[in-house]
Amino acid sequence: VRHVDRSFGDVHALRDISLDVEAGTMVALEGRSGSGKTSLLNVIGGLDRPDDGTVTIDGTEVTALDEDGLSQLRREKVSYVFQTFGLIPVLSAAENIGVPLRLARVSPGE
Repeated sequence: VRHVDRSFGDVHALRDISLDVEAGTMVALEGRSGSGKTSLLNVIGGLDRPDDGTVTIDGTEVTALDEDGLSQLRREKVSYVFQTFGLIPVLSAAENIGVPLRLARVSPGE
């Protein structure tokens, strides 16, 4: 994430945010309500576009992708659990996690 800005009208949710995350590491975002956590994650995951700046994941510039490219990125590189996560009630937690893998035609052995 390089110099990302995102505003909603007069509200500046993100101002000049830069972030590096190494492969294989975990990061937790914390902060008070309205501090920009969800806005940052939405920009990183390609669910929202920044007003300025770039996001690169595994060598792919997310901010330059079209909708098909964003769908592929989300399917193959980014995991995202929404605050209102909409699980399929008749499936177990593991089966719910596996739904995107089935849609991407990933074999069970992978």
